[in-house]
Parts: sequence; C-alpha cells; structure tokens
Amino acid sequence: MFLLAGIVVLASCEKKEYARGVEEMEHHYYAIFVPNNNTAVTVNKNQTALVKFPVQFYSVYTRDYDAVAKYAVVTTGITNPAVRGQDFNVVDKNGNVIPSSDSTYTMVFPKAVQAMDTIYLKMLNNATPGTRRIEVQIMENKTDKFYVDIFSTAYRRPIDIK
Repeated sequence: MFLLAGIVVLASCEKKEYARGVEEMEHHYYAIFVPNNNTAVTVNKNQTALVKFPVQFYSVYTRDYDAVAKYAVVTTGITNPAVRGQDFNVVDKNGNVIPSSDSTYTMVFPKAVQAMDTIYLKMLNNATPGTRRIEVQIMENKTDKFYVDIFSTAYRRPIDIK
C-alpha cells in the first residue's frame, strides 16, 4: 500500500516546462554566475593568477543576432571600496585591460546560442592596508530584439580583496 501510494504521489507531480513557441519567451535569455549563488569570494591582492567568474548563458535557440549580456563593477554603498586601476582591473582571458568609461562591460553570445563565458579580474597588489570590496553584478539587458535576464539567486558576486 505504501509503495503504491508513493508511486501515485510521484506520478502526480507536475513538471513545469517552458515550451518552444511561447511568443513572450522566444527572445528571452538568462545569464547567471556559476555556481548558482550570490556568495562572496575572497581573493589575495597580490595573487598573480586571474580571478575567474564563470557565467552561464541560457538559450535553446540559434538566432540571426548576437545576444549581449551586461555586467558592472559596483561600489555604491560599499564601505572601503576597491578602486579599478589601483586594486584590480577587468581584463580579458589574456590579461589585457577591457576599457570602460562607466564600469559597465559586455559579453557577446554569438547567434544567441547557449554557452559559458568568464569574467576575469586581475589583482594589482595595491599597498593600501585592509580589506577592499567590490561587487560584480550581471545586469538585465532589454533591447528591441532580445532580453537577457538574470536570476535573483546568481546575479552578483561580492569580492573581498585582502
């Protein structure tokens, strides 16, 4: 009886699936940090290896356009914020500084195909004592062609530089 009851309960569970062909979702994608959480990370200011933050771009389509996810380095409301160019730089996988006039950056996903990408930071070994902080945040990007959305559980990565 218990076995039969268990089978009935499991069989009756509703599976939610987002079907292809739902017009509102056809150009809606997600970009999130991996692992799927907002956990803070501590890094050493004198570390020479690049700090890597993997980002998953979710899509089930191939499009005739490139989807663009945006991210920013945020210091608003942070006590003892780290300073770009003094404590760290946002760089590409080769360590080359990515220029930005407003601390906002982009990741391009060709043809909006599901893929992984990485945000890289380079520590600059600033001699200023104490812990400095920043937060890297993946941002929503809504355009006329597509919407790159975020998960509230994995859109920010607080970073303590010690």
